Amino acid sequence: MTIALRGTLAAVFAAATLCGGAACSRKPSASRNQPAPAAVTPAAPAAHVPYEARVGGEVYRHYCQTCHGDTGAGDGFNAFNLDPRPRDFSDPALLKKPDADIRDAIRRGGAGVGLSPLMPPWGRTLSERQIDDVILYLHTLRRPPS
Repeated sequence: MTIALRGTLAAVFAAATLCGGAACSRKPSASRNQPAPAAVTPAAPAAHVPYEARVGGEVYRHYCQTCHGDTGAGDGFNAFNLDPRPRDFSDPALLKKPDADIRDAIRRGGAGVGLSPLMPPWGRTLSERQIDDVILYLHTLRRPPS
């Protein structure tokens, strides 16, 4: 391809880009025959979950979901690699434990409380508030007793 042809193609491309951008930035003119836009209906309100539990859910999804799963059932993406399997937080029996015990397990990790050494200690990563928020979130995962 010659230099002159390259220059011509570049100029045509630049002109087309500029014209296309200008056309896209124009607002369409209002027409009297067009119907008014439909009103936006708000989404249905979610079940009431305290703010702190929702924040705890975000922390859980970032740090815990990979092993403990979306619903806390211990079936996360990495769970199949782990022996023993991660705890099932949706088990009502587990969450009957005092929150202080759960807090200690999160803070010190599994090995720190005599459980699986595969759960890392989160005490230096998460603040006390974040740990408390995660515990509140874990209580929302409770499945009904069978």
